[in-house]
Order: sequence, then structure tokens, then C-alpha cells
Amino acid sequence: MGMEIAIAPSGRLRLEGAENIFAEGNGAGLFRLLADPLPPDAGASCSFFRRLARDYAMRLCRSATGEGSDPFAAALPDREQIEAELFDRPPLTGGEYLDGELLERCHRELAEWAKREFEAAELPFEEWLRKLNPAWRDVGRISFHLAENKSDPDGAHPFLFLATFIHRVSESDQPRHLPLGAALKAYANDRNALLSMLRPIQEAAKGSALIASLLADRSIYRPGVWSAREAYAFLQDIPVFEAANIVVRMANLWKRAPKKLQVQISLDTVGKRGFLSGDSLLRFSVNAVIGGTPLSERELEELLKSGDGLVRLKGEWIEADSEKIGQLLSAWRRAAAAVPGLPVMQGMRLLAGGAVPGGGALPELDRGLCRVEMVGELEKQFRELTAPERMQLPPLPEKLSNTLRPYQLDGVKFLWGMTRIGMGPCLADDMGLGKTLQILTYLELLRRNGDLAGLPALLVLPASLLNNWKNEAEKFTPELKVKLLHPSLLSPDELAEFDGDPAGFLRRYDLVATTYALVTRYMELARLEFPLVIADEAQALKNPGSQQSRAVRRLKGARRIALTGTPVENRLTDLWSIFDFTNPGLLGSLNEFVDFTRRLTPEDGPVNLAPLRRLTGFYILRRLKSDKSIIRDLPDKVELNRFCRLTKHQAVLYQQVVDRMRRELEAADEFQKKGVVLKSLMQFKQLCNHPAQYTGEGDFKAEESGKFLELAELAEKIAMKQEKVLVFTQFREMTDPLHELLSRVFGRPGLILHGGTSIRARARLVEAFQKEEGPPFFVLSLKAAGTGLNLTAASHVIHFDRWWNPAVENQATDRAYRIGQHRNVLVHKFICSGTIEEKINSLIWSKRKLADSVVTSGGEVPLTELDTSELLELVKLDIHHIEV
Repeated sequence: MGMEIAIAPSGRLRLEGAENIFAEGNGAGLFRLLADPLPPDAGASCSFFRRLARDYAMRLCRSATGEGSDPFAAALPDREQIEAELFDRPPLTGGEYLDGELLERCHRELAEWAKREFEAAELPFEEWLRKLNPAWRDVGRISFHLAENKSDPDGAHPFLFLATFIHRVSESDQPRHLPLGAALKAYANDRNALLSMLRPIQEAAKGSALIASLLADRSIYRPGVWSAREAYAFLQDIPVFEAANIVVRMANLWKRAPKKLQVQISLDTVGKRGFLSGDSLLRFSVNAVIGGTPLSERELEELLKSGDGLVRLKGEWIEADSEKIGQLLSAWRRAAAAVPGLPVMQGMRLLAGGAVPGGGALPELDRGLCRVEMVGELEKQFRELTAPERMQLPPLPEKLSNTLRPYQLDGVKFLWGMTRIGMGPCLADDMGLGKTLQILTYLELLRRNGDLAGLPALLVLPASLLNNWKNEAEKFTPELKVKLLHPSLLSPDELAEFDGDPAGFLRRYDLVATTYALVTRYMELARLEFPLVIADEAQALKNPGSQQSRAVRRLKGARRIALTGTPVENRLTDLWSIFDFTNPGLLGSLNEFVDFTRRLTPEDGPVNLAPLRRLTGFYILRRLKSDKSIIRDLPDKVELNRFCRLTKHQAVLYQQVVDRMRRELEAADEFQKKGVVLKSLMQFKQLCNHPAQYTGEGDFKAEESGKFLELAELAEKIAMKQEKVLVFTQFREMTDPLHELLSRVFGRPGLILHGGTSIRARARLVEAFQKEEGPPFFVLSLKAAGTGLNLTAASHVIHFDRWWNPAVENQATDRAYRIGQHRNVLVHKFICSGTIEEKINSLIWSKRKLADSVVTSGGEVPLTELDTSELLELVKLDIHHIEV
């Protein structure tokens, strides 16, 4: 079998095994041979054209991609290369019709098709190439090789160095190297390829004195023998080489780098069976180690006398900064003799690499030359905590044993083990995974253990969650005596009793729940010592200077637990506030923490949050609904952006706000600018919703708003399927107009919940919606209803207007997407095309990276920090997205 393709007016070439490949034409066919495996029935002609395509790909990898350059044209073969291809062709059926002109045309069509595919992919050039074939990632790159010189007669030059150029890959995708000197000759007539090849070396020479000297005397173009000192300088400069896109290979030496001589500080509990608690002191010992293996004093002395750099010990090359190691070793041994013990929090900071300052007369902790490890009983206890499945719990009631999922039982063990040793855990499970049930189980264990015999556990939470906790406790832990401490839920006699004798009133209960707002009013709570204080939705503590945050952090508790699905919402200080509640002092003072995070997240350099992860990760238990190993029976969540066109009326008003914003920004000083921006952003949001919200006049006619028209169309489809929907808006004044529109579509009224809804009414609304025959839609204000509520009757969630903070929106979405949901959840995010909403939507995900590096969460876009030109570009109206 085979097919014939016309490659010339006068003849045809038969391609065996290429029927499907060349169906779209020569350019597409050659591109398929370039990117896809060779068909199993391919003949000689197909193999020939595949080789030509891969040769083009290799030249493409080596092409310059600077501004204004066209790598696809630069990679086309010249006449001499085409003649070589013709000469090298195998016997082909119809091959007599091949000539240079026709082969040149095939190459040109391939280049045009490849360029079209690249532009359609919308990827950076190098990433697009890697996607075609990962083996091509190194083609066109310089490679530095370091190897041991086995034939060194006197030991003066124990290393070999060679620089090569990876000019292609083989048919089996193995890189093919040319020595750099040979590559210079091979590309001597191709100035662009030559400049592209040498550019990384020139870049590396700017940051490496070693490479600069090799380049200056041209010895980099030939193999060289090196001393240990030169090899050591090479190792120190590896980050420079990698930044210049140079491949570093160390044949039969080290996988990445040699082992280092280091100072190891070993932490353990005091005494052989010392049990850890928050008040414990840790003892520490100091040794010199290589790769974690302690050195004898004789070996250490030998290494310290050998000088700095690479030193051979027991047949292995070791990296040793002898002078610095000697100084650190002396300083830490003096500290071990002088300091009787370290507070646990200071020990935790050391284990994390000395991430945050914390006082105490300890020497400098050089992260490169010092390692801190747990040993003995301390290591044993922490190993148990990090593997909760091995931990033993007191017996659980049968009902809870049968209810808890395996990951929830692990969560209870985590809480039990952490609080038992005086640490404050943060249960940061994804929303909907049952944090409430895990805490109630833990509380039941405390009650049975007699730990709630005096004062009860104190739970601080948003007002909207009070009834949810009460209902969950009645359902899962009916023996737990729960009291809601809220003026609207207490009788006058109870209020008087609490005011007169708070401790006596509270002792009658096992769990007392109050709100964040009331903690600032009930000052008596701060004077009591509770067995446990729990902060639910602990992101409410995120503003460390607020009265609410300070009041909760002042509460006294032998145990402290934070519950939150979003430990980091906008900035890293959110995390400090939570940890200042659960583990005071662990992250240092707020000023120390801010200074520390500035070093981790420099404006002009790479972000490195590893030290912060090491410090906080032990205290955070985070599981995600998307992890099928955690929960296998939760349906999928699909997020959809629904783009809405502005009506003409909306567009006119929008442009007026843009023009007014420009004038006010030009006249404003730095202090006034923020007010102008915030006011204008609010007006843009209102306009995108409906002109009537912006003007405050007239009724909310659906035809005057692109979003209202989109909502009506979507709601009609939901109604036809007899499904339920949650509609979130950040504006309380929008709840009634949205309810009116949806009532017309569904043919019956729905429900509304906002900040003015009483606590008793909230519980009734949730109960009504959850009934199968209950209302088909629920309009909710995002701030009042974005957390805590269980609304799994809905299989659709609509974000009518955007909060511009993914964490807040995800919390709202998870009112429906949580345990108990048996249908797939569709999340519809309304965005007005051509407006600030569309541009913010494309920016919003970049803000997630910071928080995702610590725990998975989101962040708000800091619009007020943009300069005037950036702001005006952001809000500029694209007239192509207006309803006509």
C-alpha cells in the first residue's frame, strides 16, 4: 500500500505508509513526520522525508529567537545543504522527479506549516519545541563536562574539562555532541548560528571568572586538565552556567554536586524518655559530618588541614570550606556547653533552617554549612506525628468510628498528637472535607478523657456558622454539651448569669461557640484559661493589627487549633496571624517575619519559599478534594468563564468613567490616587453588573445589561433540567434585582441571604433549600454566605460579579462542592468582555503562585499599586465587545 503525491508537474513520487500523514498536503505531512513516530509500514521514501524534517527541526532548535528574528525562515537549508540531501537520498519510487527546486519547495511548505502550528499553540518558542519532542530541549545548547582524570601521574590535575555543542539528536533521540572547537569550524560560514551558539558562554563569563579566563585565552575550545581548585571554582559557578542555559554534566563524579563537610546540630528531648511538650527544653549536640555520617576527630583534623575546596577522603571527593567549618564547629560546641536547653519553638526554627530570628545566645546558622536534625526520642515522636495512621487513639464511640472516613480519622490523630505535645495544629483541609466532624470527634475524645471537666472548649467562628456547628454536634456527638454564646440566642436570664459569673456559666458546657465580633465585646473571655481554643475560618485573623485579630490571639488556651481552607488569602502575613494564634513566637515578631519574607520574595530575583514551608509545614495538615486518594466518591467540579457583551448604554457609561478616572489621576497626588482608583473600580464593577446599579435610578431591565441577559439564558437551561443554582454577588443591593429576574425564569420565588439576615433565619433558609422540593435558586451575598454553609442541593454555582480573589470565590463555590454532593458541580464565572473584568481574569491566576508555594490558595490583585499608565491600560474599553 502507499499513496502518490504530486511533487512536480511532470511526475509523481510514491510514499509508502503515508496515506494519513500527507492527507492535508506536503507541509502538514512533513510536520507530522517531524512530530509523530514513524508509521510501522513506512517505506524508504517516508523515512527519507522524516530525516529531512528532523534535520529542519535540529536547525530550528539552533536558530536565534531574538526580537524581530524569524527562526522558521532561518532554519531553511541553503542550496549546498539541499544538494547534499539530494545526493544522500536512498532509491525511491519516482525519485527521479526529485530535484533541488522541488525539495526546496517541500522545505518551504514545512516551514510555513510549522510557523502556523507555533502561532496557534500560543506558547514560548522553546516550550513549543519541547512539546513537539522533549529530547530536543538540549539541541543548540552548550554543555560543560567535568570528569575525573584517571591518568593524572602526580595528582596535580585530577580533573578533565570539555565544552561541547549539542548539534542534533539521533533517531533514538540521544544527544549528539561536537567538541566546541569542532563546532566553531562546522558553523564558521553561518554567522547567526555561530553567534547563537557562543552567546551562552559570553553570558556565563559575565558571572564566572573561571569561564572568563578560559574564554580570554581560548582554552575553552579544547579539552583541558584541571586542578582540584579549578574544579571547585567550576562547582561554585554552576548556578551561573544554568542561568546562561548551559548544560552541566559530571561524568561518574556526582549526580549533582559533591558531598559537603558540614556541622550537624542534633536535637533531642532531655532524658532518655523525655516526653515533648510546649514547655519542654531540647538538648543539642554538635558534630562534623559528611552526608550525615559523623567524622572521627582524626578524620576531621585531616580534612581541616587539607585546605579549602575539593578534598579527597576515603577515595571520594568532598567539598570542604575548612576555615569556615572550623569556626562554626567551635562556636556551636561552646554554645552546647553553655546553653542547658533550647525552648521547643527555637528548636523548631533551627530545624527549619533558622528561618526566623528568635533570640537566644546561639551562633549564626549557616544554611549551606550547617544541618539540624532530630535524633533519639525527639525524632521518634515526630515520626509518629507525621505518620498519623500509626498513631493510637483512645477508643471512639461506635457511631463516630463508622462515620469517619480514613483521611478524617488521620486528621483526628493529627490534632490529638500535636496538641498532646503542646503544639498548635492548623487543619487546612480543602473546604467541604469535613473539618467540623474531625474537630467534634477530637472534642469527644477530650470529653471522655476528662479534659473538659472544668471550663469548656471555646470555639470562635463567623456568625453564619453558629447553627451549623450546633446541628453537626447534635448529629454526630449528641453527648457533647454545646452552647452558642450570642445575644440573640441567649435568654435575658442567661445573659445576666454570664455577665455576673462567666466562668460559672460556662462550666456547665463542653463546648461554647461565639463569634469573632463578640470576642472583642466579651472581655471576660480573655481572663479565663480554657482547655482548648479553636478558631474556625481562621483567615478572619489575617489582619494582625485589627482589634478582632488581636482579641482572639489574646485568648488563653492550653491547646489551640486553627481551622481554615485558605491559610494564605492575599499575603504571607495572613499566615503569621494564624501561627501567632496557634504557636505564639514560632514565626518571631511581625516585624521579624516581614523582614524574613522580604528576603524570600525579592522584587528583582527568584522567590524561594522553601524555608517558610520547612518552618510551617509540620503544623499544617492540608488535604484536597481533587486528590482521589483522599476522597474517591466526590464528583467533578468544572469551572466555566461566561463572557458577556456590554450593551451600548453600558459601554457609553463605562467610557465616561474611564475618561473621568484619567482626569482625576492626572490631578491627584500619591495620597489621593488610591481613593480615585478604589472609587473607579467600584463604579466599573457596578456598570458591568447593570447601569441601574451604577446610576441608582430606574429599574433593572434585563435588556440593558449583558450579564442579566446571560443569566436569564443560563437560568432557563438550569430550570429545564430541574436543577438548583447558587448565585453569588458581592453587592447586597443586587440580591433583590437578581431574585426578581430568576423568579420570572423559574416561575417561582427563591431565597435571599445577605449580611442583614438573622442567624435564626439563615438556618431556616439553608434547611428549606436543601429539601428536594425546596426553592430552585438561592441568591447570596458573597461576604455573608461565602463560608460554612452546606448547600449541596445545588449543582450550579454562578459568580455574577467577581471578588477578584480566587480564595474567596473558591470558598463560596464550596458551599455546593463538598461532602454530600453527588452531582457534578458547574461553576459559572460571569465576565464582561473587553472590560477590566476580562483583564483581571487573566491576571488573577498569577497571584495564586505565591500562596500555592506555601499551601494551595489564592491572592487578590493589588490594583492600587499599579502606576497610572498601567491602570488606564487595564480599564480601557475594547469596543469590539459591545452588544450591537
